Amino acid sequence: MVGCPVVDCIDYGIDDRHGRTVTLCPVTDDNWRAVADVAPRDDQRAFVAALGARYLLLSMREEVWHSLAICAADRVVGHVMWAFDPSETTHWLGGMIVDADHQGHGIGRAAVRTLVRWLATHADCREIRLSYHPANTSAARLYETLGFTPTGQQEEGELIAALPIGD
Repeated sequence: MVGCPVVDCIDYGIDDRHGRTVTLCPVTDDNWRAVADVAPRDDQRAFVAALGARYLLLSMREEVWHSLAICAADRVVGHVMWAFDPSETTHWLGGMIVDADHQGHGIGRAAVRTLVRWLATHADCREIRLSYHPANTSAARLYETLGFTPTGQQEEGELIAALPIGD
């Protein structure tokens, strides 16, 4: 996989289970192909896009989502995106994929912790939301252990969970 840029990355020193620091980096001319090629395990394709390219296109075409490369040891290993809904003063986390070859090492957990910590620094951040497929029990467990709680709402057939920020 292609390397991540060393500037403008979001880095709180959060490591995966192998001691690799996980950072969130801009998608650049140098790494966009590596981000686009990120692919989950086959059994996860019912829950997420088959390739990171779909999420990159959403970020580029809809101008709502902001894509970030997930990097471990300065290599692209995943994709995550975030958005802000000003009508509800809510930040959203979405489109997270960790490449199949890098799963099971705590990269997803470290990426979510890093993004939450960074979003929480925004003055307008009161709550972070995300959604996941009801059958995606792995995602449900991960988000619950990170403090997200189901809201009882759904969007496009996915359960919404929220993490309050501040007070």
